[in-house]
Order: sequence, then structure tokens, then C-alpha cells
Amino acid sequence: MTGKKSDKAWIARHVRDFYVKQARRQGYRSRAAFKLIELDERDRLLRPGITALDLGSSPGGWSQVAAQRIGRTGCVVAVDLLGMESVEGVAFVRGDLRDPNVWAQLNKVLGGRPVDLVLSDMAPNLSGVAASDEARAQELAEIAVSVSAALLRPEGVSLVKLFHGSGLDAVIGGMRTVFRSVVIRKPPASRNRSSEVYALCRGLFPR
Repeated sequence: MTGKKSDKAWIARHVRDFYVKQARRQGYRSRAAFKLIELDERDRLLRPGITALDLGSSPGGWSQVAAQRIGRTGCVVAVDLLGMESVEGVAFVRGDLRDPNVWAQLNKVLGGRPVDLVLSDMAPNLSGVAASDEARAQELAEIAVSVSAALLRPEGVSLVKLFHGSGLDAVIGGMRTVFRSVVIRKPPASRNRSSEVYALCRGLFPR
């Protein structure tokens, strides 16, 4: 009974949510699109003509925003374990980034282009076991950093979702061994009760 009440409460909040309503009005696939919009307006991440990689892209809200703002002269490549309905101007690779075959597909789609921007809104499926969920979230952040280190231009930018928890400081510390600058952002569209934040990373150290 408690679970059903909790589900009903979540649905009610979701239906009333300002960003959910805006997403429907503006044709975005998820309210998460507004997180990227707000982060871009603050930090000017999405410039016309750049090459961007969207990790954990499904259902496609971030890819929609990226494609609109980068334009036809640029390139947006999305990657996810789940399928994703096509987005105009976005190439999609389905699979696990730990799989060498997925890396081969990704490199083929990129066609040798160095990446200017890595976006990661990846999040684990929550089990309710705090230690397990934190470990999985940390692993996803580490995958995003590894992809960034491998594919970004030296002056490129990486934006990675993180979650508050016992491992957060360790994750940020690891990022600071890869990037010269790591700052934390919490866009207004991120729900106050959510533990998510975003690490904005710039300036790769020499490989």
C-alpha cells in the first residue's frame, strides 16, 4: 500500500510540474531538456558547428536541445543502452560504452572528428540499496570521464551528472586528475529534492 501511495504522489507531482508542462508545450521529450538549456545559457556550451556526444541520451531531450543549438553545420552523436526514437540531426549508437563493438560504431559515426563537448545525463536504475546505487552512479560518472579523456579536444568541455553521496568527493577528485577545472552546477530545472548535480569540466591535462 505504501508503494502505491508513493507512486500516486509522484504522478501527481509530475503532472503539476512546471517543466513537464513546458516540455509538452515546446515538444521536448523530457523535462530534462530544460536542465541543459539552463546550463547552456549560463556556460555557453552549445555553439554552432561543434561536435557533441550525448551519453545516456534516451529518451532524447538533451539530444533535441543540442541539435537545435549546434545546427546543421555541427554534429551530435547520442549513445544509450536503451533505444531512442530518432532526432533530426542526431546520429544514434545503441549499446554499452564498455563494449569494444560500441566504441567501433561510435568512432565510425564520428569519422575522425575530435569531440568538442561531452554531455552525460547518465543515471543508474535505483535499487533502493544506497551503497549499490552510489557505486553504480560513480561507475557511470567514471565512464563519462573516460570517454571524455579519450575523445575530447584538449580545450573541450565535459558535463557529467553526479549524485550526492559518500563517493561524491572521490569522483570529483578523480575528475580533477583529468581536467584542470571542475565546478559543480545545479540548474533550476533540477528538482530540489533530487541529489543530482552536474560537474562542468574544462581543460584536459595532456594525455
